[in-house]
Amino acid sequence: MRDFSRALITGATSGIGEAFARELPDDTQLLLTGRNEGRLMALRDELAIGGRAVETVVADLADEGDRASLIARAADFAPDLLINNAGAGKLGRFLENDPDGERETVMVNVVAVVVLTRSLLPAMMQRAEAGGRRCGVIIVSSAAAFTPVPMFATYAASKTFDLHFAEALAEEMRDSPVDILALCPGATRTAFGERAGYDLGNLPGASDPRAVARGALAAVGRETVHVSGLLKQAAFAPIVKPRRIVTGAIGFAMRMLAPRDR
Repeated sequence: MRDFSRALITGATSGIGEAFARELPDDTQLLLTGRNEGRLMALRDELAIGGRAVETVVADLADEGDRASLIARAADFAPDLLINNAGAGKLGRFLENDPDGERETVMVNVVAVVVLTRSLLPAMMQRAEAGGRRCGVIIVSSAAAFTPVPMFATYAASKTFDLHFAEALAEEMRDSPVDILALCPGATRTAFGERAGYDLGNLPGASDPRAVARGALAAVGRETVHVSGLLKQAAFAPIVKPRRIVTGAIGFAMRMLAPRDR
């Protein structure tokens, strides 16, 4: 695992984001952000032990003003690890989903990732170079990024953006003091599925979020794309079979997960 001293984690109040906060070493200072103030405060109080600095920012990354406030706070915090974990999505037919929810998915999964990375990475790299160290960026994509996912069209497309964005940045910056990783988890035991309209959290074989976070931290500097957990075979499905067949099969499976009134 790379030795990072100060980490910014988005979507830190639950799931994989919270798992990252718990899996980082106790001497890593943290800036945690999420929308649930109560959970942020509870996590801060739990992790701020032995003089460890744990700061929090309540922010909705779909909101431009909240993104700006977080960036300003992060500039003072001076992270050397940025974990773009916050995510949004809704299961259902695109034309039947709430338009505001579809927009939120794009704003959180795409726009916030680009804006935060572009705003913070230059200074992160400058500090790393000056200190003879390396900095890191983890972008949480998904196993759904590798193929179209009917009934989850906007979410899967946004995660494809995250995957391609991370891979492209890693190539652009391969001679710079930064390690960039796209994390593509399969089914994981988090509350995201319930919020999105399905529940794979209790699926046999679903990954523990701390195992996902632990694997990602170990992969930084060694891999560009890290696929973890159940359904990781989705990463290879488009290669094995024609995309139309794969998309149809996934669409059938997703319709089985969708609420029956859709």
